[in-house]
Formats: sequence, structure tokens, C-alpha cells
Amino acid sequence: MQPQPTTDSTAAPALPALRKRLKGLGPVVALVLLCIAGASLNSDFATFDNLMNVLTRTAFIGIIAVGMTFVIAAGGIDLSVGSLAALIAGVMIVAMNALVSGANAPSGLSIVMLGIALALAFGALSGTVHGLLITHGRIEPFIVTLGTLGIFRAVLTWLSDGGALTLDFNLSELYSPVYYHSFLGVPVPVWVFAAVAVAGAVILNRTPYGQHVQAIGSNEQVARYASIRVDRVKVLTYLLLGVCVAIATILYVPRLGSATPTTGILWELEAIAAVVVGGTSLKGGAGRILGTVIGAVLLSVIGNILNLTSIISVHLNAAVQGVVIVTVAYLQRGRR
Repeated sequence: MQPQPTTDSTAAPALPALRKRLKGLGPVVALVLLCIAGASLNSDFATFDNLMNVLTRTAFIGIIAVGMTFVIAAGGIDLSVGSLAALIAGVMIVAMNALVSGANAPSGLSIVMLGIALALAFGALSGTVHGLLITHGRIEPFIVTLGTLGIFRAVLTWLSDGGALTLDFNLSELYSPVYYHSFLGVPVPVWVFAAVAVAGAVILNRTPYGQHVQAIGSNEQVARYASIRVDRVKVLTYLLLGVCVAIATILYVPRLGSATPTTGILWELEAIAAVVVGGTSLKGGAGRILGTVIGAVLLSVIGNILNLTSIISVHLNAAVQGVVIVTVAYLQRGRR
């Protein structure tokens, strides 16, 4: 007579899955605790206006972080996103100002649409160049994007002659609703961020392309044996990130109506921090878009709390983000 299986033997395999789920809830728990702390430290933190302010400021980095999730999940990295955003902003402003001052200038709305199309094309082209240099040029992503970080920032500095590129006033007035208007009480950038996040989650988790991205990050050699077109997938991840940077920049330009050599400073740090805090391993292999969204909001909440309180100087916000990246990377060591 065969012995009956015990409850302990059936429960044992469920323990790793339970631990994995609990780890996935880590960013959510941290965000909830931060919100409770923020509300207790300053009553203005829990207001609807402050919530919308936090989400609006999160939108720019969050959109970039969604694209960065694909790159990191595939085992890559991009250090140039902040400089690329600055250059896209500068190119948009120069082109739009040139069009409005031309002899046969099109309508203001047409100029704005052309500027948006130019930004998307420039972002896609830059991302494609990154991907080709990494795949066909066989250069490490760190080196490629570190080099273009300097190139993009230097070109913008040259275009602005070390100063600021300012959008034409009439165009700025026409363009401002992209940032300042709301729909159902929620600012436009937040809606765009939500749409990009949903699209990113569907692509990463529900399509063959998304599965290939994560397979490459897990083991590139095995992915090649499985007939996955690794180079093409990698190029597409950087192209996707370039488009996300362009979308974020399109939303950002009407906020100030200008671009300077300091535009986008440390955006790459914030985007990478949002991704790793959200649970995506820096070694690649699996991406979590929802986790990235939560990570981006969490970092914005930290900055917001620093602004509303005097616990530490707001100038140390980047230091806090750096500590977060190092800490999460330490906790992720050895894990794919």
C-alpha cells in the first residue's frame, strides 16, 4: 500500500512562489509607508493638488523608465537619455522657431505638429543608432551611451551657444495645453504616462517580442540557439527607448518653453533607479512595467517629501536616488 503524500510535501513547492510574490510587493509596501510618512510630516502632502503635482512630475521620468525597462530586461543600459532629451528639446525649438519666421510660414498648429513629429523621428533615429553600434559594432552599451551622453549635451550647448534656446512666444502659448491642460481633472502628461505604461506592459508581457526581450536578458546564447533574432530585438529595444525619450520631451518642452545645457540632467539616474526599484534586475532577464511605474512614483514621492519638509536638503535628492540604486543592486546580487 502506497503512503499518502503529506501536506508538507505539497506545500513546499509553493513557498518559493510565495516569496517571489512578497518580493514583488516590496515597492508597493515602500510607497504606502512613504505616503503615510509624508502625510504625517506635512498635511499638504495628502491633498489632491499635491497628488496631481507628484504624478505630473513623475510622468517625464516614468515614460522614459518604461522604455528603459525593455533595455535593462534585455541585458542592456542607456546612460544618455537625459542628454538625448535635452538635444531633442533644442532641435524641436530651433526647427519650430525657423518655421514660424519663414516667408511662407504654416499655421501655428501645423508647426507644433511638425515639431512633435521631428522629436519622435529624432528619438527613434538616435535609439536605432545606439542599437546598431551595440549589436553590429560590438561595443558595450555602457561605452556607447556614455559617449553619446557627451555628444548630445555638447551639441545642444553649441546650438544654444552656452545659453538658452527659447520657443517663440506665440508657439509657446499654442503648445502649452500639452502640459498645462487637464482631462477629467487629471493633467495631460499623467494620461500619456498611463497610456505608455499600459502599452509597455502589453508589449512586454503579452507579445512574442516581449518574451524575446526577456529571453535575451536571461541568456543571450540560449536565445540565439532558440533562433531568436537577438540583434534585431536589441535594436528595437533602443529604438523604443528613444521614442519614449521623445514623448517625455514633447510633454516637457511646453513646461518651460526653453532648452538649456542643464536640461535633463540626471534623468538617466532617475530612470534607471525607477526600473531597479520596481524589481527589474540590472542583470536582465525579466521586466516589470507596473513595478517601474511604482518605482518612478516612489522616487517622486521622496523628492516631494524633501520639498515639503526640512528633514534633509532638497539638494541631496540625487544622493538619495543614488543610495537607492546601490542598495537595490546589492539586494539583487546574484539574481536574474
